[in-house]
Parts: sequence; structure tokens; C-alpha cells
Amino acid sequence: MRRFVMTSAVALVALALVVSPAFAITGNWVDDNEHPFVGLAVFYNADGDFIWRCSGSQHDPVSGYPDDCAAGTLGTLCATSSQIFNYGFANFAGFPNTHDTGLVILDQPIAMAEYGELASAGTLDALGTARGKKDTTFTVSGYGLTYRTQEHSAVPNISFRSRLMANSTLVNLNSANNDGYNLQTQGNGDDRGGTCSGDSGGPVFLGGTDSNKIVAVTSFGLNALCRGTDFAYRVDRQEVLDWIDGGYDD
Repeated sequence: MRRFVMTSAVALVALALVVSPAFAITGNWVDDNEHPFVGLAVFYNADGDFIWRCSGSQHDPVSGYPDDCAAGTLGTLCATSSQIFNYGFANFAGFPNTHDTGLVILDQPIAMAEYGELASAGTLDALGTARGKKDTTFTVSGYGLTYRTQEHSAVPNISFRSRLMANSTLVNLNSANNDGYNLQTQGNGDDRGGTCSGDSGGPVFLGGTDSNKIVAVTSFGLNALCRGTDFAYRVDRQEVLDWIDGGYDD
């Protein structure tokens, strides 16, 4: 299978004023050696110029990430793609049901010992009203900024340019910002970590750091400095799973 699940490619579009695109792993993070299938997606325009990058699955002049496949890695650890599909993403016009999920179809298969597993429909539903839900642990994984400073600060942003992961805990599934479509987690304090720039499209696993069950993809946050709660678009919904399985294999 050569499909790559991630958030919509239209992430370059400015989001609504009340939200900020989710960026990279912050807080109490560790190196992610548990999820080799979590990669970095890099996008180019028709002229071959770098446009943007996000998690979900390389050295542009700004971020320092590579912008092409290293010698010998094509089809092994790196692949190209000319096909991308989104799940009807239309900025935040339909908020909170943003349809913020997409597929990148790889030109070359990448064989790995393990892959992420999409959770079955309704996996998170019981957490919507369950007592003690705040004890539920999730693991976020991605690339990008680990510390983001004010726009005109003399202190630079911090990015380790590698895959990191951290544990978060459940906040809510049914608030006005979620309404069953999004997963809201807390990544600050108490040995937790959250998401920031570059993590958009990365997986949210149900459980600890050794889990590979994907229940959502990182979508947005309410704090431009990545200091608040995180939101991810749920993929454990039947209509989303049906779309992912809707004929994009080639």
C-alpha cells in the first residue's frame, strides 16, 4: 500500500483568526524511535520550488530540512509523489467539521517492518461522556519547532529537525470546538508535551509511546506560541474511514 494519511495540503491557506496551524512537538518530548512510519511531507510548485512542509510522513533554505531524497533512499526511506487528495477541506468554513484530512499517493512503495494502524469507527466515542476521561493518554509525533518565540523576539525558535514524540491527555470531544469531529488534548505540564509548527498532519496515537493506533491527525491550536491545548481531526469516524478506503489505491 502506498497511501500516506495526513492533514490536507491546503494547510498553506491562512486559517481562521481564532486558531493557529499546529506546528511541532513541544514540552516534555523524547526522540521518536517507536514510529518509523511517521514521515515528513515536502511540497513543491510546478517550477520545482519549495512551498511548505508538514508531518504525516526534507532541507529547505528556511527550515534546514532536506528538500530531496538522499542518494540510495528513493523507494526505501524516501519517495516522490504527484498525487494528493483532500477530504473536502475548505479552510474553517465548516468549523468544527474542517475535513482536515488528506492522502498523498507515493510513486514508490516504502517497505517497513510496521505501519500505523487506523482505529476502527467510534473508537473514541465512549470517551465523550466517560468519567475519568482525563486519565486517557495519547501520543503525538512529528517534526518541526520545539519552542516558538514571539515574532520579533531576539530569542530564536528551537527546532531539532528530527522526529519527536510526547504524551498528551484528553480534554474534550464534545465542546463547540470539537463537536465529535475533533480531539482536544492537553500537552502542557505534568510530564506532557504538545504540538507546534510542522506537526500538522502527524498522527495522534491512542495510548502510550509504543502505540501505533491512529485516532486523529494533528490539525490546529488556539495559541500561536504553541502553549495551549491541541486539536486533531478524528479519523475514527466511519465517513472518514470510508473516504480513505474509497479507491485511491493504484
